[in-house]
Amino acid sequence: MDEPHVIQILISIAGASALLIWAVRLVRTGVERGFAAPMRTWLRHSAKNRLLAACTGLGAAVLLQSATAVAVLVSSFVAKGGLAAAVGLAILLGADVGSAIVTQILTVRQPILIPLLILVGVVIFLRGEGSSTRQIGRILIGLALIFVSLDMIRMATEPMVSNPGTQIVMAYLGRDLPTAFLIGAVFTWGVHSSVAAVLLFVTLAGQGILPLPAAAAMILGANLGGAFIAFVLTYTAPIVARRMIMANLVLRGGGAILALLVIMVMPDVLGYLGGTPARQSINLHLTFNLILAVVALPFVRPTMSAVTYLMNEKTPADNPLDIISALDPGALDRPQRGLDCAARELLNMGQKIEQMLIAINPLYAHWNAIPANAIRDQDSAIKKMHLDIKLYLARLSQKGLEEDLSRRSMDLAAISSSLNAASDAIARIMLELAERLDSQKLRFSPEGREEINDFTDRVQSNVQLALNVMMNQNPAEARELVAAKEKVRQVEQKLQRNHLGRLRDGLVESIETSNIHQETLRALKQINTAFSMVGYPILVKSGDLLDSRLTQGNGMNDYS
Repeated sequence: MDEPHVIQILISIAGASALLIWAVRLVRTGVERGFAAPMRTWLRHSAKNRLLAACTGLGAAVLLQSATAVAVLVSSFVAKGGLAAAVGLAILLGADVGSAIVTQILTVRQPILIPLLILVGVVIFLRGEGSSTRQIGRILIGLALIFVSLDMIRMATEPMVSNPGTQIVMAYLGRDLPTAFLIGAVFTWGVHSSVAAVLLFVTLAGQGILPLPAAAAMILGANLGGAFIAFVLTYTAPIVARRMIMANLVLRGGGAILALLVIMVMPDVLGYLGGTPARQSINLHLTFNLILAVVALPFVRPTMSAVTYLMNEKTPADNPLDIISALDPGALDRPQRGLDCAARELLNMGQKIEQMLIAINPLYAHWNAIPANAIRDQDSAIKKMHLDIKLYLARLSQKGLEEDLSRRSMDLAAISSSLNAASDAIARIMLELAERLDSQKLRFSPEGREEINDFTDRVQSNVQLALNVMMNQNPAEARELVAAKEKVRQVEQKLQRNHLGRLRDGLVESIETSNIHQETLRALKQINTAFSMVGYPILVKSGDLLDSRLTQGNGMNDYS
């Protein structure tokens, strides 16, 4: 085999692998954009028992094509107190099984499936009227591209089967399983997708390029690498969430190392997993995660207790550094940089309000004066930030701004006012309502409490999306954010009707808490509306917003 031909083969393999990674991401993006809110509610409802939690994690990983995505989502629930860490760990164990099931599904297909998925997916994506409908099209296109990439990998690797150099390298990996294990872990971390990594290793094993022991070791390494991805992504999360992620890393990584030792001692055990190297390697992935879940599920609470003991929360320093404002007076003579400083301060403002929203929901169930006072203090800080931003923008305007910069200054001022209103809704409305529940010894009905929790989850998801839009200025996400405003309005109206129905039925708890329930829903809708304002300037600039409405067919250009 001459050198140019080798380079051509390597480029073909790299391109096919890149398509596989991107296609997996495309499916995950479609699920996240179209069904994030229902999935958050679904995950939170799984706290009843460990088996239900594991099954919920399994289903979520199948939909998201990623156990890592589930881990990041669950960590936010645990950090906010919406889930116990032990329940979160059970969900992660189930998600690992779900991710293994995804690889099983994606290796079984019919030839007609690729053109059919592409045809249906493109038609739905281009013609779908609602955002969720279009995301279904995105998911189908992503699945088709996964199958295409796997076929490309098979075609690209065929010439390597008989190549002596390839055989020498792969034979070495077949003998040095620890090295193969490390390569699998590092590669998985590099591509940030255990599904894509496992599919690649299985395909190479099926082609006869990777010896079965090496493929098995690399797949076990992919389990360690996949767990490590979530650990890094949540490194700055609150410690209660990091404990859960660490427990999953220890269980999955330690289990993978133990399974590798078993294979090194008894390589013949792989023969019980199927009739071909590809089937044996992919069945190993499913079997490993299934056994790990079955063995570890009964011990999630002791495991979390042990990790909690080892990961003690650090005592904060006596003199922590004060948070410095992003409003740099030295940038007033450079309008573009000054506006960027104001945008950074707005992001800080939004993050503080997100913290307030996270802290207020538990107070409806159990009043606590300490977090209540913290919310009030945060609101005072928000008020000062709002005033400082207005004064800073006014001083910038005194220097004389070009039309585009002047428009951006007005947009930033409007967003600041909206965020200030959101802070008001939390500190002056929701906090007072939560305190009234406690002082009058009232409790929501179970149905009412569940509705408030679900609606809060939806609003929190949109707040996170708004903060992302503030950072990346992505028109596609801005469209999603503005469209979510109407969806929240519809859900709020539905919940108000449900509440009135319980009043007609004479449910005592609903009657006693009627005003609090309705005012809480309205306050949450107000918060959502305030954060949705972040998307409007972006859509006006991109031409997607006409007469205060999203342009018809705006999704036609959304291929991100």
